[in-house]
Amino acid sequence: MEFITAQTPAPWTVTPADVGSAEALALLREYYTDVANRYYRLHLGRDGTAEEIESGLADSPSDDLAGPTGAFLLGRHGGAPQACAGLRVIEAGTVELTRVFVRHEARGTGGGRHLLAAVDEAARALGAERIVLDTRLDLVEARALYTRHGYREIPAYSSGPYAQIWYGKDLTEQAPQGS
Repeated sequence: MEFITAQTPAPWTVTPADVGSAEALALLREYYTDVANRYYRLHLGRDGTAEEIESGLADSPSDDLAGPTGAFLLGRHGGAPQACAGLRVIEAGTVELTRVFVRHEARGTGGGRHLLAAVDEAARALGAERIVLDTRLDLVEARALYTRHGYREIPAYSSGPYAQIWYGKDLTEQAPQGS
């Protein structure tokens, strides 16, 4: 006879973190490797080389994702670091969301939902009324996550080499969590 035991899913917690910590740097490296390799596979039919990954990381520093004009959030699932997101103030009342990542093994467990709820609160703490972001068209999972959580396509606000679509979210239309 087989018994099925219902197990409570491991809880997610999302807290501010030092963007220079070992856990943050490991997640940022994994994030960058993931998105870079997706780009290289799509456009060049191969993964990026170690040199290309290192060069890209050096060209995309994350040190501005710290107070007082930024924030870095670390998501833990069952206590282990599994997700991250960064915010930077780009003008009064507006922050940019960047470096959103959930490790592959933790996807489908609610991490994106928890991460974006914490992003909204962190953005408000930075004085933001609006969150914007840019992304690539091939990052379909990320784009679906954003639209499920209130982000809408907006006109271009940046011109980076990988910015192909832009999203925004008005925080004044959203009730804070717990309201």
